[in-house]
Amino acid sequence: MTAGPAEGGGFFPLILAWAAGLITLFISEYLQVTYFYENVATPERLESFGGRLLCVDLPNAVCIALATWVAGRMHREPFRESMPQHLAALFAVPLFAQIVNIVMHWGHASTEGLLMSCVVAVVGAVAGYGVDRLQEGDR
Repeated sequence: MTAGPAEGGGFFPLILAWAAGLITLFISEYLQVTYFYENVATPERLESFGGRLLCVDLPNAVCIALATWVAGRMHREPFRESMPQHLAALFAVPLFAQIVNIVMHWGHASTEGLLMSCVVAVVGAVAGYGVDRLQEGDR
């Protein structure tokens, strides 16, 4: 017999969703840094705002969106019917990643870099949420 959302059995599904989102984020960021960033992001391209946007920020937003979407997909029924619980499953990974990013770069990041990392986290999380909601509507 399994516990439903009313019996407080929703913690394990949250942990599972967060773990899946974090693993997806680690793998996608590793692939981005290893294969994309090393081959595309030259110092000349990173000098301009547009170059940083295309070579760093946009790929990071895709990684965050993918992690958010995976976390949402892993958050199973009937727990995903609770909107607060499902939002926690979706947005905890991007929030955690942003907090870690800010802590790691606080002393030596520019204002633009910190602001853009916040924008990337929000855009990626909202995009991942949007895809999750679109798939939910297909059911």
